[in-house]
Amino acid sequence: MSEEYATFKSYIKQKFDIDLSLYKEAQMKRRLTSLRNRRGFKNFIDYYKALESDEALANEFMDRITINVSEFYRNPKRWEILQKVIFPRFIHKKRNITIWSAGCSTGEEPYSLALLLKEYFPNLAADIIATDIDNNVLKKAQQGRYQKQALKNLSDYLKKKYFVYEDGFFQIDASLQNMITFKKHNLLADAFPNRIDLIVCRNVLIYFTDEAKSIIYQHLSEALNPNGILFVGSTEQIFNPQQYGLSLVDTFFYQKNAY
Repeated sequence: MSEEYATFKSYIKQKFDIDLSLYKEAQMKRRLTSLRNRRGFKNFIDYYKALESDEALANEFMDRITINVSEFYRNPKRWEILQKVIFPRFIHKKRNITIWSAGCSTGEEPYSLALLLKEYFPNLAADIIATDIDNNVLKKAQQGRYQKQALKNLSDYLKKKYFVYEDGFFQIDASLQNMITFKKHNLLADAFPNRIDLIVCRNVLIYFTDEAKSIIYQHLSEALNPNGILFVGSTEQIFNPQQYGLSLVDTFFYQKNAY
């Protein structure tokens, strides 16, 4: 690792409170080098100086180190498990649940959760917390405006019922927006919420080191209520769930053990 890149990482930690040493070195350095070169900077120190003074450049940097690609009901078969297996378990035990969408990006995931609950489980009240490290995507999420591609997995019935098409965008219904609280949160630095019944953390940890992933899995487990569920993406599959007090329920679904 070059001394220059090490210095750059220390500057980023001070300014953005993002520890790049917890990300996979080769992949992240390659992504950032490509971005730096495209913007005409020959080294990371000059690039950092520009990040300090140029908000648009800083926003682009944040977008680059996070994965902001999403859609409603991403991987639909997994959402079928959520609808047919996971939520019915809660119905039998609780009237109100707390859900955390961790790394919510532009909001498709928490809105999918709200839509699923409102449409199929109207008697199950839910508080949905949606967090991301990137303020820019949080602003987009709060607006709830999406292009057609993001809704490709939704039926025409659901589109018509929960969206209004205007000016080339689909605006989500206010009743779903009101179910969600959006907050900024850094999985690598901030305290985790607690007493959560369902955590959805999908396609967020792909660039993290194994050590960082292990720490996050432990914190996610601790954030769950006993018998709470962790729903992860294909990049976060946990091969030793018992290490974190979890048991496999279905592919990409883990339940916290009740002791």
